[in-house]
Amino acid sequence: MDREQLRAIQGPLKERYRRHPDEALVTLRATGTLGEGIACSIGVGRALAEAGLHPATGGDGLSLCSGDMLLESLAACAGVTLRAVATSLELDIETGAVHVEGDLDVRGTLAVSKEAPVGFRSIRLSFELETDASDDELDTLLRLTERYCIVYQTLAGTPALTVGWARASG
Repeated sequence: MDREQLRAIQGPLKERYRRHPDEALVTLRATGTLGEGIACSIGVGRALAEAGLHPATGGDGLSLCSGDMLLESLAACAGVTLRAVATSLELDIETGAVHVEGDLDVRGTLAVSKEAPVGFRSIRLSFELETDASDDELDTLLRLTERYCIVYQTLAGTPALTVGWARASG
């Protein structure tokens, strides 16, 4: 896809959302099904992914770790956003890789230490790009990718989060 094709697709959407901001509000959903043992299955497109405990918390390593999936989600979103921004800026990115690393102390989730936080202490996102773009162009690309990446901004901004329960019918 080139810049003009991207503009042709996004232009009418942008105009519609400028005129009708309420139409820009989208709700994404994910559903998990509790599995046997300590596992939860989620739909990923047409496939089914089973998440379980990380080996550092007692898992056997056969199921996906939801922490890894969070980092993979950031990598995917950042990669797609970078490609869209590069297309918009008409920067030629031949190939590239998105690297995400996250540090956590599992003592928190295992209730070993109340001082150890539950969750990631830090997350690092980086790109390795094959391109002829200048350093200034790459700085702009990175800044705009950071600005427009939904998963990055969600993690950076801490959205309102609620939790609830209901009894299963049946």
